[in-house]
Amino acid sequence: MQLLTEYFSEYVDYEFTASMEEDLDSIARGEKERNQWLSSKYFGNGSAGLHQMVAEHLPSIDARKVNSIPLGKADDGDDVILRVGRFGPFVNKADKSASVPEDIPPDELTIAVALNLIERQNEPDRVVGLDPETSQPIYAKDGRYGPYVQLGDLPPPSKGRGKAKTKPKTASLFKSMSLNTLSLEDALKLLSQPRTVGIDPEKGEPIQAQNGRFGPYLKRGTDTRSLPDEASIFGITLEQALALFAQPKRGRARGQAEVLHEVGTDPKTGLQIRVLKGKYGPYISNGTLNATVPRGQEPKELDLERALELLRARAAQAPEATTKRTVKKRAPSARKRA
Repeated sequence: MQLLTEYFSEYVDYEFTASMEEDLDSIARGEKERNQWLSSKYFGNGSAGLHQMVAEHLPSIDARKVNSIPLGKADDGDDVILRVGRFGPFVNKADKSASVPEDIPPDELTIAVALNLIERQNEPDRVVGLDPETSQPIYAKDGRYGPYVQLGDLPPPSKGRGKAKTKPKTASLFKSMSLNTLSLEDALKLLSQPRTVGIDPEKGEPIQAQNGRFGPYLKRGTDTRSLPDEASIFGITLEQALALFAQPKRGRARGQAEVLHEVGTDPKTGLQIRVLKGKYGPYISNGTLNATVPRGQEPKELDLERALELLRARAAQAPEATTKRTVKKRAPSARKRA
C-alpha cells in the first residue's frame, strides 16, 4: 500500500476505482471489448499506461524503504521497524533484529512486543552443557519458530558456489520447557529425536516418534499418525504405536484438542485417559481410541472406571462400524462388459 500511495497514487484513488467498476460492468454487458480495455490500461490510450509508469518510477523506488513499516520509536529514540526479508518478517532497531514468530498476529505486533522479541533473540546464547559424544556445546536459543536447542556452532558463511556446509542439529523445546531452566538431560533428550519406538513386525519398517511443526507424531515409512502430546514422544511403546497405526488416519488437525479432564492411567495398557473438547462435544481418548461422553454426564466428574467402560464399549463397536463404512464395488455394466 505504501508503494502504491507514493508512486501510483492514481490507482488507489476512489474515482479510479469507481471508473474501473463502471468499465467492468460495461464489459460484462458486452458494451466494451475486454482485450482492448486491458491493452489501453496497460499500454496507455492518450495518457500514460501502467507499463510506462512502472518504467518511469522503477529506478527511483527504494525496495528497502517501501518494504518497511514503522512501528514507532523506542525510549532511547531509535526507530522500531517491521520489515519482510528472505526468511519472513522481522523487526529491526538500530543494529539489532529479531524474527517475528508466525503465531503473532499483525495487530498484536506493538512496539513493546517488538522490543521484547529483539531483547530475547539478541541475548547471548545460553550454553546448556557439552554433548558427551561429540564434546560440542549445546545452546539454548530463541528463534522464529520459538525456543530451541542447537548442537554445535553454525558453520561460517560459504563463499562462492562450493559444497553447502552441514547445519548443526536443532530441536524445538516442548511447551512445558523453558529456555532459562532447561537442563542438559532434557536438551540431550530433545536432540535424540527422532526416537525409534521399534520395528513394525509385519512391515519390517521402523516406527519413529518426533516433534514437528504441527505437533508430535509417529512416522512409519511414508505413513504418519498424530500423538496426543509431546510427552508421548518418549513414553509411547511399540504396542501403543501399532495400535495408533491400526486406526484410520485422520486429517491434519488445526491444533491440539483442549483437555477438559485428566481421568487417569489405564492400569493394563499404561495409556493416559483424558476427556477432550471436540467439534461435536466432549469425548474420552486414550490416544488410540475415542469414545463420546454420554449426554448428561459432566466431563470433569467422569472417573477412570466409567471412562474405561465407555472405551471398551467403543472398541467392541469398532469392527461393526468399519463394516458399515465399507462400500461394495459396483459391478461393471453390461454395456461396458460388451
